[in-house]
Amino acid sequence: MRAIEPRGRTDASAIRIRDLTVLYHTERGMLPALKDVNLDVRSGIITGFIGESGSGKTTLAMAMMNTIRLPGRIQRGRVEVPNVGNVLEFQGERLRRLHGQMFGFVFQASSNSLNPLKRIGSQLLDLGRSHGLTNGRQILADAKALAHRMGMDADRVLTAYQHELSGGMRQRVGIIFALILRAQVLILDEPTTALDMLSQQAVLEIVREIHVEQGLTTVIITHDMGVVAEMAQRVAVLYAGRVVEEGPTPEVLREPRHPYTRGLLHAIPRITGSLEEAQPLSGSPPDLTTVPSQGCVFRDRCPLRMPVCDRVEPETRSAHGDGVVACHGVTADD
Repeated sequence: MRAIEPRGRTDASAIRIRDLTVLYHTERGMLPALKDVNLDVRSGIITGFIGESGSGKTTLAMAMMNTIRLPGRIQRGRVEVPNVGNVLEFQGERLRRLHGQMFGFVFQASSNSLNPLKRIGSQLLDLGRSHGLTNGRQILADAKALAHRMGMDADRVLTAYQHELSGGMRQRVGIIFALILRAQVLILDEPTTALDMLSQQAVLEIVREIHVEQGLTTVIITHDMGVVAEMAQRVAVLYAGRVVEEGPTPEVLREPRHPYTRGLLHAIPRITGSLEEAQPLSGSPPDLTTVPSQGCVFRDRCPLRMPVCDRVEPETRSAHGDGVVACHGVTADD
């Protein structure tokens, strides 16, 4: 499957993230899960957030929507949406309505967003009513149309409980929930995790089609480089709560600038050739309690480590034309 071509104007930012820092309370005090993140999520395209588990991908997406909950808190930063303002200033009913109008979130485990005691159709009606949609027939008609397009028996799905649906079907139901309110930004957290290959392909094709037809801005959170290569026009690589590289997907995958990005790519097994050609990253990703408080957070696993890496956190530099990289061993567009 080839990556879709963006349609229309795609250089504007749907979301501008500036100096975003998220802290979590631990036994060692308040520690950063995200630190000084600066990122533009561009309008009308698919952006991939990629990195190992614990890199901050989902935390970044939740912070974008101002949904960080205790024991976490947003310490500082701005999340600017055109014609809306700083999302981090929204609270209560104002924030809830913004979520219904702006964001659609598909959870990694779709069943986590479903009520096991209610049929799918009843939950859709509840969702619509909670956001001021009073035409229940239209909600169900829209849901049936989406379910049909996704290759499911719409009547069966809407009258089913979650446990009566397969993992792939629940994933598609999660997408219906995210789209039924006509959200402008669709966020999918590991949309293909735990699905078989055919279900993965079907879910990605559905995302691709709906993204184009509804003119969405889409974010895919994943640890799978294959998904990013197939689906995303831009990719942000996260490590220990930092964006270490960001840019157009073809350029980042063809000429990765950050050693972490290179390590992720080298760790992918190839269909042909020797298995030894796939080189796993050395060491383990840090957790909140083991992230260095100064210097480069990747230095303990980095083949380019220099003395400055122990003392100074690298600044972001220009890369891939209109992207960035944060590494002392990389000069601007070298």
